[in-house]
Amino acid sequence: MRKSRFSKEQIIGMIKEQEAGLPTAEVCRKHGLSPATFYKLKAKYGGLEVSEARRLRLLEEENSKLKRLLAGSVLDNAILKDLLGKV
Repeated sequence: MRKSRFSKEQIIGMIKEQEAGLPTAEVCRKHGLSPATFYKLKAKYGGLEVSEARRLRLLEEENSKLKRLLAGSVLDNAILKDLLGKV
């Protein structure tokens, strides 16, 4: 998946600008993105505050770490079962 050019904090800032009354076309032109992209980002991050976005990022990192650990333990388990089956 392609990484966004903007951080979550920047995206929330753009959404706040638009909600403060700046026209959507002006926000898009200022930050160099299309209105469709802006509305897609607004649907995803619309209700978040900056602190919540940071917490979300930390939870996503922790989730990926736990997934890697689980995959490693499943692989170890499969190897042990394979070795025990050959004995």
